[in-house]
Amino acid sequence: MGQDEINDIRQSEEGAPVKGTAYRDADTALEFLKYNETGTEQTIVDERALVKKIDWMIVPIMFTCYFLQYLDKSLLNYAAVMGIFEDADINTEQYGTLSWLFYLAFLIFEFPHAILMQRLPLAKYLGTMVCLWGTVVACTSACNSYASLAACRFLLGMFESAISPSLILVTSMWYKRHEQPKRIGFWYMGVGCAVMAGSLISYGFQHYNGTQFNNWQVMFLVVGLVTISAGIVVIIFLPDNPMSSRLSHAEKVMAVERLRENNTGIENKHFKIYQFVETLRDPQVWLLAYVTTAASIPNGAVGSFQSVLISSFGFSNKVTALLQIPGGFIAVISVILGTQIAAKYNRRGMMQIIWTAWGGILGGCLIAFLPTSNRAGRLIGNYFTHVTGAFLPLSYSFAACNFAGHTKKVTMNAILLMSFCLGNILGPLTFRNEDKPEYTPAKVTIVAVDSTVVVVVFILLGYYKWENRRRDNLEYEHRPDIEFSDLTDKENLELRYRY
Repeated sequence: MGQDEINDIRQSEEGAPVKGTAYRDADTALEFLKYNETGTEQTIVDERALVKKIDWMIVPIMFTCYFLQYLDKSLLNYAAVMGIFEDADINTEQYGTLSWLFYLAFLIFEFPHAILMQRLPLAKYLGTMVCLWGTVVACTSACNSYASLAACRFLLGMFESAISPSLILVTSMWYKRHEQPKRIGFWYMGVGCAVMAGSLISYGFQHYNGTQFNNWQVMFLVVGLVTISAGIVVIIFLPDNPMSSRLSHAEKVMAVERLRENNTGIENKHFKIYQFVETLRDPQVWLLAYVTTAASIPNGAVGSFQSVLISSFGFSNKVTALLQIPGGFIAVISVILGTQIAAKYNRRGMMQIIWTAWGGILGGCLIAFLPTSNRAGRLIGNYFTHVTGAFLPLSYSFAACNFAGHTKKVTMNAILLMSFCLGNILGPLTFRNEDKPEYTPAKVTIVAVDSTVVVVVFILLGYYKWENRRRDNLEYEHRPDIEFSDLTDKENLELRYRY
């Protein structure tokens, strides 16, 4: 939308703007500010206090959602050492299929979710998806065959595929760009916390000796009911956007106004084809898509086969469950450090390179090339692979801060998560029956693909620096309200890419 169109707003007899079609193409924040801004908000609202209030209002809910989605999809990993192979009569390759079926559904439904999230109230949509996948988890307790498990895993992936793009949008509509990595890190810590909690849950339920149900079935039922309860909380308490939140009027205006510097907007309910096409032609999209896919191959391999991998080192089932706890702790620490450093020093890409080299390459080498007798060294290598857990939230941070135009943002989020899914589909396929118990080809794959990630991240950073320098040399005039005009990052030359 051009500036003339933005300014072409019908006026009432008193000279106040009247709601008209010009706002259709602009960000919803612009319409809100035109009718609600008084100019006094910055004097009566303390921004630091407001940010803390926003943090307490939405970050715990986002953390809970991400914690439960990772826990719920990982229950199959814990069930692997709780008797599900025997009870459902499945083999290693069928188990691997169950792992990638989840991500296949995840991939297929990313674009439908992206369109629905743009058109429907975001928080209500997210809460509904949480309730639905919690129902699927609870129903998994009734599965007794490969076919029934496959159906539940596909449905689980279908509903869970809404979580990451939803939380990226929520983060981008509430926080400034330099604030986003920390908040994404906070809710992404749910991954490491879920690994630790899941290990303890698995260990606890392995002591269940009832005759009516198997221990893994009780685990699925209990966790599924907890997830449904959390989904209801999301529907009730998570606001759809700053304009419809429980903040006071002055706080709402301040919450919106302070995001002008992002140049990425807050929300627009109309799907714009040209922004969709621009996304597909943008080089940064495909560079981010590649590194996310490649980095997710080891994640899919190690994450889905964590229990199988550790037990192959010679540990018992109960000890295997407990030995996964340090990996979760390492994931939490790496996410905190990675996102905090990225936020403070604007070094998202550099942190991705460091964590990939340490976790994926070094950790993968220890697992793949140490002798089988060195159980301690190989276990340490397995723990190192959890450092790469910080890679994805940094990719999320790129998507939140460097893409403008609401249609372009939701399209990029979908592509990013589809890339994540593709990597996680390919990862489990590296574990084959003929390679057990060592699964050496799968371990070598981790090292190989993470090596390419480092190279491509360097290329992405070079592109961002080149584009920022190019824009610095252009001449242009600032246009009023351009920050909330729903322009893309290509159209808005005032935007500078974060890297």
